[in-house]
Amino acid sequence: MTFEEFVAARLGALIRYATVVTWDPDLAEDVVQNVLVRAQPRWSRIDRLEAPEQYVHRMVVNEFLSWRRRRRARLLHHSEALDGLVAPLPDPTGQYDDRDAVIRVVSTLPPRQRVVIALRFYEDLSVEVIADQLGCRVSTVRTHLDRAMTTLREALPAALAQMGEPS
Repeated sequence: MTFEEFVAARLGALIRYATVVTWDPDLAEDVVQNVLVRAQPRWSRIDRLEAPEQYVHRMVVNEFLSWRRRRRARLLHHSEALDGLVAPLPDPTGQYDDRDAVIRVVSTLPPRQRVVIALRFYEDLSVEVIADQLGCRVSTVRTHLDRAMTTLREALPAALAQMGEPS
């Protein structure tokens, strides 16, 4: 498969994957663009791998994590981006309110915890595979996962309660 064919077939999926990893659609597009720019000159080598798409997924995760280090800028979370804007209209269905609350809380997690949550629950990867993708020990992944889940458990009841309050 040529690089152009890969991009034509998988660009949408790559952007969705990056959005889940970064929890920021604009940053996800930037990350995917940077990854594809780096992958194109190496495509003949990447395409020969057993799983080229998994390799590109790992590139997306690494790019997101290094993006933060390179920029030394604090990532803007969705909840902060929405502050000061027009208040969102209440959603008539509870499941969407719950989903919004979960997204807002997950977006406040540190980047590595967000990545671990995305890989574990969106990609349904084992902690061993996540550790391999992140280049760290299994215990480190478990620690990130445990801390993220603790934060989510503590924050979600409050976030869900706030979603139900009239403004």
